[in-house]
Amino acid sequence: MFYTTEYPSPVGLITIAAHQEKLVGLWIKNQKYFGETVTQVLIRNANLPIFNHTQKWLDNYFAGKSPSTNQLALAPSGSEFRQIVWQILCQIPYGHIITYGEIAKQVAQKMNKIRMSAQAIGGAVGHNPISIIIPCHRVVGSDGNLTGYAGGIDTKIQLLTLEGVNLKQLHKPKQSTAP
Repeated sequence: MFYTTEYPSPVGLITIAAHQEKLVGLWIKNQKYFGETVTQVLIRNANLPIFNHTQKWLDNYFAGKSPSTNQLALAPSGSEFRQIVWQILCQIPYGHIITYGEIAKQVAQKMNKIRMSAQAIGGAVGHNPISIIIPCHRVVGSDGNLTGYAGGIDTKIQLLTLEGVNLKQLHKPKQSTAP
């Protein structure tokens, strides 16, 4: 059975999903790709231990503490490639950022390839089904561009600010002026 509950947060209402006491989803309201990896019916049940642990983790996170990703049982659904990317995301320390290109180099090495496309990495990062806990918001463009967060750029900035990241070297993507 797949279960769900909600968590009110400073960045908006968060939906949490679990299966067999493992976290399978965490999405901010109106997030791009919201719930796409969970195709089963979700049953509301706020009283599961995994939800209590997740809510405590989120309480600590939003209180400015740095809870570890490995404190929770995570089971995101995705291809082998996406799983590798998400494992790398889990290793990004609280309050730090990494570029898509840096992740691409790590993935290429793990997959015994000469190189990996930063765009392919962006796709895997963007489809992360467990936002915030698997910290995809800590990934930026090589030029400091704050692009690619499914929860929205303003939310990404809010999360990085909470973590104490110096945003002076980072910038929002330029709006397209094309018709």
